[in-house]
Amino acid sequence: MYLDGSAAPTMAGRSADRGADRPVDGAFDILALLGDRSTLARQPAFRIEEACSTDSTGSTGSTGSAGSTSELSAYRRLRRDAFVHEQGLFSGHDLDDRDADARTVVLVAKDRDGTVVGGVRLGPVGDGPDIGWWQGGRLVVARRARGAYGIGAALVRAACARAEAEGVLRFDATVQVRNEALFKRLGWHSVRTTTVAGVPHVLMLRPIGRIAAQTAATKSALGPLLAAFQGPAFQKLTHGPATLGGAGFVGDDGAPVPGTDVIAACDAIVPSMVERDPGWAGWCSVLVNVNDLAAMGASPIGLLDAVGAKDAAHAGRILAGLGRAAEAYGVPVLGGHTQLGVPAALSVTALGRTDRPVPGGGGRSGHAVRLTADLGGGWRAGYRGRQWDSSTHRRTDELRAMTGAVAAARPAAAKDVSMAGIAGTLGMLAEASGCGAVLDVAAVPRPRAAAMGDWLTCFPGFAMLTTDGPGAAPLPAGPATGAVCGELTAGQGVGLRWPDGEITDAVAGPVTGMGTA
Repeated sequence: MYLDGSAAPTMAGRSADRGADRPVDGAFDILALLGDRSTLARQPAFRIEEACSTDSTGSTGSTGSAGSTSELSAYRRLRRDAFVHEQGLFSGHDLDDRDADARTVVLVAKDRDGTVVGGVRLGPVGDGPDIGWWQGGRLVVARRARGAYGIGAALVRAACARAEAEGVLRFDATVQVRNEALFKRLGWHSVRTTTVAGVPHVLMLRPIGRIAAQTAATKSALGPLLAAFQGPAFQKLTHGPATLGGAGFVGDDGAPVPGTDVIAACDAIVPSMVERDPGWAGWCSVLVNVNDLAAMGASPIGLLDAVGAKDAAHAGRILAGLGRAAEAYGVPVLGGHTQLGVPAALSVTALGRTDRPVPGGGGRSGHAVRLTADLGGGWRAGYRGRQWDSSTHRRTDELRAMTGAVAAARPAAAKDVSMAGIAGTLGMLAEASGCGAVLDVAAVPRPRAAAMGDWLTCFPGFAMLTTDGPGAAPLPAGPATGAVCGELTAGQGVGLRWPDGEITDAVAGPVTGMGTA
């Protein structure tokens, strides 16, 4: 009996210690068992879930089941009913090579009885490597389920969420003209008209703001925050215009020390990382500072560290990681400061030398953009999709070849990839150069194990962005891989250029607000 006094359904069968029919254990919704009929009445009229993918023979993939196979069959029957019989877009069937691609994802909508009443498919465009460009299609809702339930809109939203979860940076669809208004209400943008099966369609794009959100979170506050150092008092100290880094080096990875050939760089590690992964934090504190010097063409001469930790054991793990990295890169630790009994904190200052520093803002419109990155290694345990560990397995001579590459090649501009990721850091270089930038997505050097969305937004270990005139020699960076993958342009911000020539916004405007170098 339910708590509201009504009888619970029973299943014929004998209990081991009772001779009567018994309620089915765990077979009923807890809300029903509690007598909450009003909440049950408000349950959604449908749910959306993923069906399995299929291989080229049409059989279920390794994660498939008999149930999911029947879901795919039901989805395809709905498509045939709608696109072949009802609309006459195709003859016989509407199946194509996307249905045979094992990477294609199918989402289906089921009513309360478990019947498939709608579906949509999505997956990578083309048969080549997945470069982060996915397309949705074959959106269908059973005729009896159209209208007030909003199944079509829910399927579109679910497809967008799934695409972004896969690290996609471009998600589009060719939509029948009569459905353009629906997609616009859901936040999509119309790109251009096209024709499918002789019927007018519209290519529509779903804006994906992953890169813009990252740059806003990590870099957009810098301009306003650092404006305090541009006042009259600092002009007196510098005996001229007060510019952080000095004229020509605003927003750079390091700062030339006036009157010397010394370059100074300083980086702090995120406190939560210092707390939970102290050895890796110590290693990274060296890596990021040596990379900063490398971007300016400077050779490292020493490090100073400032460590805060709850106790000596935690401080020891931080310093052990820092020491291992300093040995690997061949850079001495000159001194520092240690504070115990405080929250975890770590900051390192690096000193280097060059008499001709390479600026981060030396690019010009028309310059080719080159990315040189170490694709070896893999995702750091606990940081999948966020930190690529390419350095801990490298020998000292390999690390030195990479960090000495800018000094050897002397490009017009150079910047090592920071917390803003590849696209965001390119935006910083372009901003300092008074330009915009376009990144050719398909040409970006990338590890096979990294989705494009993750690779363009992660911290990649060693990755250097440089610009120079067309035909400039590549960086001699040892085991790192380099390729021209874009250019600086007139304007501002960063666009992603896709194989079909379409350019989508990654960063709409300046990244830091610090202006030109």
